Amino acid sequence: MLEAKYIREHLDEVRERLALRGQAINLDQFVLIDGERRKAIQEWERLRALQKKVSDEVSKKKREGQDVSEMIEEMKKVSTELKGFDGIIEEKGKTLQDFLLLVPNLPHPSVPVGKDSLDNAEVRRWGEIPKFDFEPKAHWDLGEDLGILDFKNGAKITGARFTLYWDLGAKLERALINFMLDLHTREHGYREVLPPFMVNRTTMTGTGQLPKFEEELFKVEGTDYFLIPTAEVPVTNIHQDEVLEEKILPLYYTAYTPCFRKEAGSYGKDTRGLIRQHQFNKVELVKFAKPENSYDELEKLLSNAEEVLKRLKLPYRVVNLCSGDLGFSASKTYDIEVWLPGQNTFKEISSCSNFEDFQARRAKIRYRISGKSKTEYVHTLNGSGLAVGRTLVAILENYQQADGSVIIPEVLQPYLYGVERIEKRK
Repeated sequence: MLEAKYIREHLDEVRERLALRGQAINLDQFVLIDGERRKAIQEWERLRALQKKVSDEVSKKKREGQDVSEMIEEMKKVSTELKGFDGIIEEKGKTLQDFLLLVPNLPHPSVPVGKDSLDNAEVRRWGEIPKFDFEPKAHWDLGEDLGILDFKNGAKITGARFTLYWDLGAKLERALINFMLDLHTREHGYREVLPPFMVNRTTMTGTGQLPKFEEELFKVEGTDYFLIPTAEVPVTNIHQDEVLEEKILPLYYTAYTPCFRKEAGSYGKDTRGLIRQHQFNKVELVKFAKPENSYDELEKLLSNAEEVLKRLKLPYRVVNLCSGDLGFSASKTYDIEVWLPGQNTFKEISSCSNFEDFQARRAKIRYRISGKSKTEYVHTLNGSGLAVGRTLVAILENYQQADGSVIIPEVLQPYLYGVERIEKRK
């Protein structure tokens, strides 16, 4: 959430930077609401000062034996006016808060200006694009041929965009989760946490999913709980409404969770296979950092996510998202896109973002500067480390063989008790 004071004092700059997102944000409404609230506060303060001044005079005149009945009657009217302004200030404050909750974050100056994903800037590539002496298959054909992905029964059990994994498909998914968590905890310094998979409305609001994106979330009927769309939501809110000590920053957390998304507005996109499911597994990386270090921490977080693909020897590229493609809460985002030969394209497998103090303001997460009573908002960051189902997709498509089998990446073989290849069950 943007700070009202900052918008007020940098109105033209905020207009310009929000316009880079290509979204119509009516800041004239902010000016109106904020002005009405500030005017009400000023009048409240004037009346309160008058009340205090007259109260002192009444006390003095009483001691002197003078009649103060008229003054007392006037102060009753002032007291009534004060209560009226209390209500106005509360109402305008809520209206202002509701408005600010719908305003997206400001793009960082290093974000390229653009309208959509076509304007994203490629930063680098890693790995060799595999060359096949046969026509590579897409993962949905490979998975069904090998008997490890069952889209028909997934749809029968639940509905479209749900999948059943069998045998080495299920084991490979589990191996990837453990491999990612081990890498991030043992080598990258993250602390593992297993959070709840349902959260309340306050928590969803803290990371920016609510109120704007409620239609994209699965809500638990009869409660005010939501299934999480990503572990970012519960993990970032671990420190909701807290003041952290400066000396413990930065904090690194990692979590495996299933994720649940309605994918509202995405119908017709990636309808086949595992790319766009309503339920999928992900390993998430979350950081809490001091403002002056947060962009260095973003680069480290990106490197941590890239390392997963390097260990798996999967080719990928990194892109810097343009202003028009940024997520609602992000100030800057790198996407890692893995190469999928069966679809002859790069596909996003991780988004690594710095939200600056946008989420921290919503979730009220501060830190106390060492040796001072002053507090500031932390900067929050997160990224997928990685999306597990999409990593499995990349393995199937990049490691496929002419006979239809799939080689298991060497780094994963210990997690599969030495199994080196996925073949059709005999």
